Amino acid sequence: MNKNLYHVLGVNKDAGEAEIKSAYRKLARKYHPDLNKDNKEAAEKFKEISCAYDILGDKEKRKKYDNNEIDSDGKPTGFGAGFGGTGSYQQYGGNPFGGGSYNGGDFDFSSIFGSDIFSQFTGGRGGFSGFGGAQTRRPRKGEDISYTMRIDFLAAARGDEKTVNLNGKNINVKIPAGTLSGQTLRLKGLGGQSPNGGSAGDVLITINVDKHPYFSLEGSNVVMELPITFKEAVLGAKVTVPTISGKVAVNIPPYASSGEKLRLKGKGIKNGDQIVTLKIVAPKKADSGLEEALRKLPDETIRNF
Repeated sequence: MNKNLYHVLGVNKDAGEAEIKSAYRKLARKYHPDLNKDNKEAAEKFKEISCAYDILGDKEKRKKYDNNEIDSDGKPTGFGAGFGGTGSYQQYGGNPFGGGSYNGGDFDFSSIFGSDIFSQFTGGRGGFSGFGGAQTRRPRKGEDISYTMRIDFLAAARGDEKTVNLNGKNINVKIPAGTLSGQTLRLKGLGGQSPNGGSAGDVLITINVDKHPYFSLEGSNVVMELPITFKEAVLGAKVTVPTISGKVAVNIPPYASSGEKLRLKGKGIKNGDQIVTLKIVAPKKADSGLEEALRKLPDETIRNF
């Protein structure tokens, strides 16, 4: 039966190209076989609308159809049948979702469905398998590869460069200053190769930072506790203090107390500082001279509770 192709797509005869294309997209999404498993009616409907769009979506074929030179199947009518037998039309043969095949040449379905339609129809693997012929696939990114790297505190705090072997190649990996344990570095394009011509995957390196015996981080500040003697606390002193960039001399003010903090500008991560908390440590051995000197000191009340 010769069908009206405009009625099949639900558009008027004077519809523009964009309207025809839009109507086909909506119907194709609705009746596509991958979304209507084992539904013969949907399969037939999809075949019907695809055939209609094959003709109405092509300027030359639409013109021939409107002039009654070809019918709704794309076959020449009596007017054109004597000029070459079967003519140069395209057609659908058999079951379009299995044993049959679509003989429409290289048809770009992504221009109709949009690039996201392939992942909807095939579970996100990038293949379009609604027809029995060769599949049309979008290039798929290669697999990402995950690694774990353990580095010391100073390497993470100052920034460093490590050489690692990835897939037989030595790669220099830059560790940004201030990297924290658990952060992941991404090396673009160094992962698995794509199976169909897409970009390579990435390498994901999770960093585990070893604890330092006396340094730790608070944001961009490096913090540490500095033990001082009773004498240094009372009389003041000049002591050597380690930082992530080397040792520096620090003045302990006289009559310093445990818990007081000294700030070393610019000695932290990037623009951060180093915060040094003083901790008075009593002598570990008995000192009779110190004891006698302390007994001579006047009693002083320092508690208000």
